[in-house]
Amino acid sequence: MSEGEFTARVHDGVGSLPAGEWDALVPGGNPFVRHAFLSAMEDSQSVGEDSGWIPVPITVEGDDGRLAAALPAYLKEHSQGEYVFDHAWADAWHRAGGAYYPKLQISVPFTPATGPRVLTRDPQLGLGLLRAAETLCRDNGFSSAHATFIAPEQVSFFERAGWLLREDIQFHWENRGYATFDDFLGALSSAKRKNLRKERAKAQEGVTIRRLRGAQITPAHWDAFWFFYQDTGARKWGRPYLTREAFDLLGERMGEDILLVLAFIDEEPVAGALNFIGGDTLYGRYWGASIDKPFLHFELCYYQAIDAALELGLDRVEAGAQGGHKLARGYEPVRTVSAHYIVHEGLRVAIADYLEQERAGIARDQLFLGERTPFRKAPE
Repeated sequence: MSEGEFTARVHDGVGSLPAGEWDALVPGGNPFVRHAFLSAMEDSQSVGEDSGWIPVPITVEGDDGRLAAALPAYLKEHSQGEYVFDHAWADAWHRAGGAYYPKLQISVPFTPATGPRVLTRDPQLGLGLLRAAETLCRDNGFSSAHATFIAPEQVSFFERAGWLLREDIQFHWENRGYATFDDFLGALSSAKRKNLRKERAKAQEGVTIRRLRGAQITPAHWDAFWFFYQDTGARKWGRPYLTREAFDLLGERMGEDILLVLAFIDEEPVAGALNFIGGDTLYGRYWGASIDKPFLHFELCYYQAIDAALELGLDRVEAGAQGGHKLARGYEPVRTVSAHYIVHEGLRVAIADYLEQERAGIARDQLFLGERTPFRKAPE
């Protein structure tokens, strides 16, 4: 499969590729497209035939024989674990007599965090790499290719390729020059500031909260968090995506890039939140608890994340998908972008019309939400 002067190749997993060469393509220290994370998903069997996420990374080699560009890509037999919902598109195409699956997914499995999707040491290879993905779809009867949660600086790759762009909203916390949590509180309206202080006090009452990294995280901590994760996963999406082994491998390979926040009662873990540390961002991923304690979710997932970001000198916190309740806690509405290549022209036109209408609604929602942040609108 060739495009211009280079040849793109499809592999059966990121783990089969040299870690150093892959990571040399990753900009900005994003933890989720690093070789350690993606290979841990493969080695723990969190992705593979049984999960419906089959790794098919696409790469280009340079003249020196080393990786020059790559797409973290998966062959999908369903639309689970993506957080950008295209079930309606699949249903419409099936009703029209088409086969929507398999499709190609350029993303990080089960991870609604923004990041680079076109990994390259030569930006001029970006367009050709996407053309290679399109060719892979056409030659193998795939209905489409989808790149989700694209880093803002990479959206232009997909615009130039002519892929359809789709927008959504997440809630991120931005460090606007705060040195402490009290500095952040000082930027809020007095009523919101008072509410946040009350929530933190109630959440912390009777529990001990610890933030753990690297060797501080023991197998017993992972066992406790696995229990929390299973419980939350079973209630939210039917079955947990990650296997128990995934957490061990992530701890071994990325321990210093992981922040595990645990709440204890009498030295017994009762709740936890898992975060990943990037170059300038703290990414919140999973949470769970064995007790029902008011505001503990907000404390572990949102307030402790802000504390940690300030301590680590990070610029922002991405707290995952959905969650309008984050707005009142200082997390602001931010646009996220996905890109979609649709092989069949008729389906492409129909989806383009749908996205145009959806985009207008998303813009209205972001404006509405932006006017309702808890920050002071005028000096008090």
